[in-house]
Amino acid sequence: MIHLYTWKTSNGRKASIMLEELGVPYEVHPIDINAGAQFKPDFLKINPNNRIPAIVDTEGPDGKPISVFESGAILIYLAEKFESPLLPAEPRARITVIQWLMWQMGGVGPMFGQTHHFNRFAPEDVPYAKKRYMDETRRLYGVMDRRLGESAHLGGAAYSIADIATFPWTVRYEWQGVDLKEFPNVKRWFEAVAGRPAVKVGLEIPV
Repeated sequence: MIHLYTWKTSNGRKASIMLEELGVPYEVHPIDINAGAQFKPDFLKINPNNRIPAIVDTEGPDGKPISVFESGAILIYLAEKFESPLLPAEPRARITVIQWLMWQMGGVGPMFGQTHHFNRFAPEDVPYAKKRYMDETRRLYGVMDRRLGESAHLGGAAYSIADIATFPWTVRYEWQGVDLKEFPNVKRWFEAVAGRPAVKVGLEIPV
């Protein structure tokens, strides 16, 4: 059994979408980050970095329970455990998917997250920070648009964990001051991914 520890954030939704795409049973444990649940000792045993999502697989690679944190690591772990084509086995295709996954982890997540913070949650208006992060967010949308002009999905022709990682961050495009009409390839991809049944369910977890 997979136990998912998560909350309603872009990173949290990666794991729930992945589990829905795999169609495997899992149990959800809501970690209310607004109430500080991520700092409780029981959760810190699972993720010492006090961030969601995290998973516990009661049947790890050696048959013993294993915990996995960091959303990208979770996607790779689950894809490998269930031998899913969401992470291709063919070496060239595999590295292409992994590099776009790392692009999300190192760029999209941190930069979009800062844009969300300074646009919506910062206790004071910081114009320099807002411009800095919004400019970088738009640059990343441009990178994505060019890539999606070359292939149907970020990792290539097939839907993959790179798309699963990136999509939940683009759901908040309005928070980022972005009009998807300016990025037609992203818009096409966004609508296609949003229409997937597993994505629709995964976005609503935890209920």
